[in-house]
Amino acid sequence: MALRIHKTKRAIVGAGVVALAGFASQYAAADGREIIRDRCLACHTESGDADTPSFSRISSQRKTPEGWLMTINRMIELRGLPISADEKREVVKYLADTQGLAPSETADYRYLLEQDTNRVESGLDGDLMQNCARCHSAARFALQRRTQDEWQTLVDFHMAQFPGLELHAGARDREWYRIVHDQTAVQLSKMFPLETQAWSNWKEADKSDLMGRWRVTGFMPGKGEFDAWMTAAKNDTDHFSLSLEGRYADGEVIAGSGKATVYTGYEWRGSLTVDGVNLRQVMSVADDGNSMNGRMFLAKERRVGGDLQAFRDSGEPMIVAVSPSYLRKGQSAELTIIGENLDGDIDLGKGVSVDRVIERSADRIVVAATAQGDEGARLVSVGEASSEAALKVYTQLARVDVTPANAVSRIGGNGSEMDKVRAIYRAVGYSAGADGKAGTEDDLRLGYMPAQWSIEPADEVAEEEKDHIYAGQITDQGIFIPGDAGPNPERFMSANNVGRLTVVAHVQDGEDKVEGEGSMLVSVPDFVQRVLD
Repeated sequence: MALRIHKTKRAIVGAGVVALAGFASQYAAADGREIIRDRCLACHTESGDADTPSFSRISSQRKTPEGWLMTINRMIELRGLPISADEKREVVKYLADTQGLAPSETADYRYLLEQDTNRVESGLDGDLMQNCARCHSAARFALQRRTQDEWQTLVDFHMAQFPGLELHAGARDREWYRIVHDQTAVQLSKMFPLETQAWSNWKEADKSDLMGRWRVTGFMPGKGEFDAWMTAAKNDTDHFSLSLEGRYADGEVIAGSGKATVYTGYEWRGSLTVDGVNLRQVMSVADDGNSMNGRMFLAKERRVGGDLQAFRDSGEPMIVAVSPSYLRKGQSAELTIIGENLDGDIDLGKGVSVDRVIERSADRIVVAATAQGDEGARLVSVGEASSEAALKVYTQLARVDVTPANAVSRIGGNGSEMDKVRAIYRAVGYSAGADGKAGTEDDLRLGYMPAQWSIEPADEVAEEEKDHIYAGQITDQGIFIPGDAGPNPERFMSANNVGRLTVVAHVQDGEDKVEGEGSMLVSVPDFVQRVLD
């Protein structure tokens, strides 16, 4: 019976592919629910009333916009689903809005949505890490909600789609399928159930209209810190045209335009061309609708990007950042106060004097300042605008953390089909705090600091194999570029250019130089690539 059903479904879907060209435009702006009815019921079934339908399998799940996009792309690749790009966007919007995740349900796992994936996950149950996070990130399943039956069906799907999985997971020594189906899936249904109070509350909550001007601060690898104004002009409900204009810390102009869609009432997804480069924005909107926080990255190389914050133009005086966010006691330096409607006296906090104003406008003030007084955070104010802990005064740099602490890059290029996968490093400085000991809970985070970068072999084996010579190089901006793909005749047995490295940040602090280290694994190309759009 299963084989007969499978063949029937393939025949129906195949007919839909042939007919797609004839009626694609009919549904270009159609409601996502109607597209599901027209395109998905060859395999799924519908029950319930017309206004609140229930679709088999589909209605038993909740996912992020990216989660639903992956599902539809899988249906296209594996099942031949006939659907246009416009229709796909409509369906993702409908499902993310009606069967998405509440803000609190995504909060701990936003790194996956933001493509900030060079990190070691922790904190989840050991069995889940062993049974589910062997092949993909723990955030992959933690950003889904399903009924118990649907979690168990997902296990069956894995068995059917990836038949080698059971042996890979150690089934020779245990009844892996029974354990995962009867225990792990049940555990997942309790940890990540379909129905939650958080989702019920969010569905009833008022959603903010995000049209208007936003004061934006961020970081782009190779360019540095920037501040800008972003204008979101509404095209339709939850759809906006964007314009971005500002400058980097060195004065270079940053400008671009694009569009954005808001899913689930708080998931901001932007697509812009900035200075001729295609970028993506992923941000989460705060509950009050007045700020957003996330990341902006290259469209084609999503690990390459940086932090992004946006603050609504309320018309009131506001300070959003001070750059740099630290000042060493006894030294003078230039500080940039970023905000809007900045009018009035400048106060950088106790013991910090404004020596002179270098540049001043309503949204950006550059001053030369000198720090004295005790070590700690300062309240910065300009007239009626103020920001707590916007500036930190420190006596001595105690330690430097390299972020990410662990990263993976991949060789590529050199005529191969796969591009190199780079990694971006930054240095974060800390003072020792009141106890005078570095690495304790009272350490004062100063912020990102400029650094000189170098690479070293990770251990004796890596040194013997000269990984630091062949596996890649790091730029002055902390961008690690892996080696070329393909055999290297200069290496033992013409091995390729993979390797294990230590990335070292050297931060100059007065006459002292403080170092921090991160780990780099240069790996082989990843030929299993998911469709991103």
